[in-house]
Amino acid sequence: MVARSSLPVPLSTPRLTLRELTDADAPFILALMNDERFITHIGDRGVRSLAQARDYIARGPWTPYSTLGFGLWLVELRGTATPIGICGLLKRDVLPHPDIGFAFAAAFRSQGYAFEAASTVMAFARDALHARQILAIVDPSNTASVRLLEKLGFAFDRLTRMREDASDIALYAARFDTIGAP
Repeated sequence: MVARSSLPVPLSTPRLTLRELTDADAPFILALMNDERFITHIGDRGVRSLAQARDYIARGPWTPYSTLGFGLWLVELRGTATPIGICGLLKRDVLPHPDIGFAFAAAFRSQGYAFEAASTVMAFARDALHARQILAIVDPSNTASVRLLEKLGFAFDRLTRMREDASDIALYAARFDTIGAP
């Protein structure tokens, strides 16, 4: 992987900034993680207080910033710095390549923000990390996320389980030599 100091973070688009999460983002993370669709499609992380949200930020899936140069980033509106979601890359032990993840607050869904943020993350993976392939896991019933992944150039690979005792989840893959620039 590329050294963290050479990576272009925060990322930005005409409407969005993607940046590392901080303790100050705990109220947003608390609300997002208790959103009904987040719990249904991603899972209940048991975050019920600001203290638990701060702990989740400190120990959660964003912690690889310093070691891998990526993680999940806060997505905020440019100009107002209003937090609207999270989007970024994760490296799970059970998957051979990084996978993209995203979740947006209800008020900011279906406005193109997820596609804009995820496209930027895909470009970051290709250009800054020199990744050849990115994976995605999704609850098969989450049709909005499936549509977004397909729009980004992902193709269904197979059903899999992240843990032996878990439900089936759909695994999608995108190879940068077979898709256009995000």
